[in-house]
This record gives sequence, structure tokens and C-alpha cells, in this order.
Amino acid sequence: MVKSRRVQVLLILVVLSFLLIHFLPCSNNAHMEEKPSPVHILILSSWRSGSSFTGQIFSQHPSVFYLMEPAWHVWVKMYQNSAKVLHMAVRDLVRSVFLCDMSVFDAYMSSQKKKSDLFQWETSRALCSPPACDSFSRSDIITAGNCKTICGKYPFSKVEEACKTYSHVAIKEVRFFDLKVLYPLLTDPSLNLKIIHLVRDPRAVFRSRENTMADLKRDTNIVVGSQKTKGEMGPYNTMQVICKSHVEMYKAGSQAAPSFLKDRYLLVRYEDIVRDPLARAAQMYRFAELHFTPELQKWVHNITHGKGHGAQAFDIGSRDALRVSQAWRKTLPFQKIEKVQNVCKDAMDLLGYRLVQSEEEQKNMSLDLLFAQN
Repeated sequence: MVKSRRVQVLLILVVLSFLLIHFLPCSNNAHMEEKPSPVHILILSSWRSGSSFTGQIFSQHPSVFYLMEPAWHVWVKMYQNSAKVLHMAVRDLVRSVFLCDMSVFDAYMSSQKKKSDLFQWETSRALCSPPACDSFSRSDIITAGNCKTICGKYPFSKVEEACKTYSHVAIKEVRFFDLKVLYPLLTDPSLNLKIIHLVRDPRAVFRSRENTMADLKRDTNIVVGSQKTKGEMGPYNTMQVICKSHVEMYKAGSQAAPSFLKDRYLLVRYEDIVRDPLARAAQMYRFAELHFTPELQKWVHNITHGKGHGAQAFDIGSRDALRVSQAWRKTLPFQKIEKVQNVCKDAMDLLGYRLVQSEEEQKNMSLDLLFAQN
């Protein structure tokens, strides 16, 4: 009788041991798999290239926490330095934001900072909906104007709190001029980084920069140095630096790309977005592992088929996007076009922008001839 009970106890212990060894780890793994690691998206571009609009394609997605140019704070605080010198500080800030560690802003803001102290915070739908603001739903399409009016008084801690609730973190940044600076982020096991490299026809960028020169003065000085911004060639010196950086980034991302960049770099031309907004938005969403909902499809169509002119810096309201993208052809003197083409020829050749040879050609060349298909 005693021996029988001992056998029963031993059998129970064996069964329990088996269950503990084989089933508990599986339960833990199943729990861990419920929340996959976030996807990190860096929209890499330059000023006046349609990056604010492209950023909104991601910002309005209900699965995305988005910030627009957080490195603005670095450049404002450390404006005496060159863009190259600031690369490391910008990279460190971007990495921290991707990991939802907003304490990185302590070095660039006052100790009494509020959510509204964050540069262009109102362009982030995630900062205009719970838990960052209770006035809108997370699934709403939210305009910056409405958000700024209602959601500005929340504490800065809400930025980090909100960030941690999203499956995707997206940043739009114009303050990188070398893709290789980002290699440590691309090889960082704590990040799942994908890069969308947005470019625009240099002639259109030049024309837009002329209209927003005062807004861009500090940034331009950091890019090329205050001496090179002066005189007739100042604007062309800036364009030369920007175009050269696009060439080098494209080559590093596609032509001589290291293995860790495979399927993690996507070049997108702004002109292709405005010519076929739904197709290009769908392409970017697939790349970023996001679902293109019917509500977002409607929003993308409406915001690119409006009547606005898009004249103000950071203006992302509804507009006739295709017409706006081609405004340089009617307003930019051919003499200036020739100079831009001269300093940006390598970029234009590599990225598929055709040179125009005369004023008549400038006005009459069809879009199909002006832009090679990628």
C-alpha cells in the first residue's frame, strides 16, 4: 500500500515536471509574440521637397507615432556648428525618439517643457489623440489647426506615454546629409529601421526655397556656412550641397548597399507621388508594413486634388499637388534653371530628371518626357 502511494506520487511529480518544462516556456513565448517589436521609419529628405506632405501620409495612420523634424531642436541649440559636426547629436536624438525615450529633449529644452514646446507637434496625429489628447479619436484624420487649438496644454510626459502605445514610430528628418551616419542605427538590434529617401526635382526645390528664404536662413547657414550663402551664387551653393548629398545617399542605399540595408531602403520621387498618390502611398505603406485603409485612401486622394497653392512653409493643406509640383516651369526664369541644372546635374541624371535646353522646351515639354520612369 505504501509502495503504491509512492509510485503514484512519483508519477504525479514526473507529469508536473513534464508540464513545467514543455508548456510554460511556450506560454511565455506566446505572450511575448502578442506584441511584435515596433517598426521604425525614417523619412529622409531635404527642405522644400514635399517631405511634410509625405510625413503626413504616415502621421495620419492610426498605427503610427510620428514626429516632424525633432532634430530642429539640436540645430537651434547648436547653430554655431556645421551640419557634419551635428550629425552625431542628431543621430543620437533620432535613436532615442525611435525607442520612445523622450528624456533626450532635456538637453535642448527648458526643465518646464510642455508638449507644445516640441517643434511642429501639432502635425502629429498621435499627439492629438489619446493618450496625448482626449479630444479626438485615434482613428480620426486630424488637421494641425484643430489640434493646436485644443491639445496644446498637455504635459510633455504625454509624448513618451503616447509613443509607447504604437506599433510604428516614424520620423521625418531633413538634417542628415550622409547615409553612412545612420549605419549604427541600421545595425542596432534594438531598432527595426527602414529608410524612405524622398527626393524632388532640384529646379522645383530651388523655386520653393526662393519663396521661403527667410524661414530657412538659419538652416542654410548651418548647411553651407554663412559666407557661402551671400551674393548671387549663395542659393546655388546650397543647392549644390543638397544635390550632392542626395547622390551620395542614393549610391550608399542602392548601388553599393551593405547587406544590412537589403529591403530597408526605398527611394521615392515626390513627382511620382503627386502623379499617382494612391499607388505611391500604397507602395510606401507596404514597405513600412502598414495597411492602407479606405479612410486613408480617401484622405490621400482629397489632399492631393484640392485647389490650394501650398505657398507657406510646412503648409500641408489640400492642394492641386501635381500643378504645384510643376509651378517652377512657369515662374522660374530659364537663366536660373540653367544654373540649377549645372550645379545639380549629377543628381538629376542619377535620379531621372531630364534637363531642359531652352525656355520653349521648359514651357512645353510633357511630364512624361521631363521625368524618366523609375
